[in-house]
Amino acid sequence: MRTGLICKKLGMSRIFDSNGSHIPVTVLHLDNCHVISSITEEKNGYSALQIGVGKIKDKKLSKSMKGHFKKNKVEPKLKLSEFRVSPENLIDNGTEIVASHFVNGQFVDATGTSIGKGFAGAMKRHNFGGLRASHGVSISHRSHGSTGQCQDPGKVFKGKKMAGHMGSSTVTTQNLEIIKTDSENGFIFVKGSVPGSKGGWVILNDAKKIPLREDLPLPAGVKGHDIIEEAPAEEAPAEEAPAEEAPEEEAPEEEAPADKEVKDES
Repeated sequence: MRTGLICKKLGMSRIFDSNGSHIPVTVLHLDNCHVISSITEEKNGYSALQIGVGKIKDKKLSKSMKGHFKKNKVEPKLKLSEFRVSPENLIDNGTEIVASHFVNGQFVDATGTSIGKGFAGAMKRHNFGGLRASHGVSISHRSHGSTGQCQDPGKVFKGKKMAGHMGSSTVTTQNLEIIKTDSENGFIFVKGSVPGSKGGWVILNDAKKIPLREDLPLPAGVKGHDIIEEAPAEEAPAEEAPAEEAPEEEAPEEEAPADKEVKDES
């Protein structure tokens, strides 16, 4: 189990693939993501990581949060969230995680706060059919109808579908595909729609209902992990240097005819 990421939703766009067809994507931004603190089983009874993103001024922090950041020797963060991880996937405090933490083609679960719709009726909020449009129905065409029984039980049960505040609730959309990642600029392109409004926070986790891929970076996509893998390929041309020195050994053979000419003149 790996850690997740906290991203900011920028909006929607589209990407064209090699065949020319367009893919609708949601653009998420990963801004200065670092590990704030590590929670271990020995001290806390479970293993988890606290991740922080964004920047915030010290004067906007409470005394308790100032002490928390100072204790872990990290810069203050605007948004914090805790992710359960396996003990082997714990990371040191202050480690930066980049967008390449997720791989192209991987499936993730996105959690965000849905857009608030205000006070809505039963037909819009719960998809009720409403009452008849004519034949005796008087000024109650869009009402939700009866809400309870008689004197027994004499109340409306909790959870009854009625008119009320709609939206502005935590929503999780599962099995969204990662189309592209940009580690330098911190962009993650997710196929389809992601819950929440523009500028809202979105939490990305590895999909729970789909097995993890083998090519995922472990314990996480820390900064520089993709550069280390390319280093051996750059050193390969250095081994070809001895092959260039071979022509220099043929130089003595060219001097041999010059000695013969000197003997002929004598």
